[in-house]
Amino acid sequence: MKKLIYLIPIAIFWSCSQPKTEESSSEISTETPPSPIETAMPDSVLRHVVLFGFKDTTSPEEVTKIVEAFRALPAQISEIKSFEWGTNNSPEGLNQGLTHAFTLTFHSEADRDAYLPHPAHKAFGEVLGSSLANVTVVDYWAKP
Repeated sequence: MKKLIYLIPIAIFWSCSQPKTEESSSEISTETPPSPIETAMPDSVLRHVVLFGFKDTTSPEEVTKIVEAFRALPAQISEIKSFEWGTNNSPEGLNQGLTHAFTLTFHSEADRDAYLPHPAHKAFGEVLGSSLANVTVVDYWAKP
């Protein structure tokens, strides 16, 4: 009887570790399949960070128009893989007049290079006009 007690956990472990057979693989999977964007993600992505500081003469309505025009670019330029933006809320006071941050993600330098002269990007530059007091752009390959 004592030997049987020792064999039960081994038998349970062994049965759970066996590969699925055709019969058991026909069960409905509860795992969520990866999305196409997850499967298409490279090991590293190219981030394009744009920081804006607006002139004092730029109205809040003009700023909103500029932000909306920037937000529209991913729908117009397929090379942009993701886009996010926000306004500065750092308590450190080191933003040097930069108030708005935008981060665009590309899968390659070729994608970024196609974005820069793209007609939609050029049209966005026209929307900016002379509203900016300061702009900074930094590109980097993301590392974990």
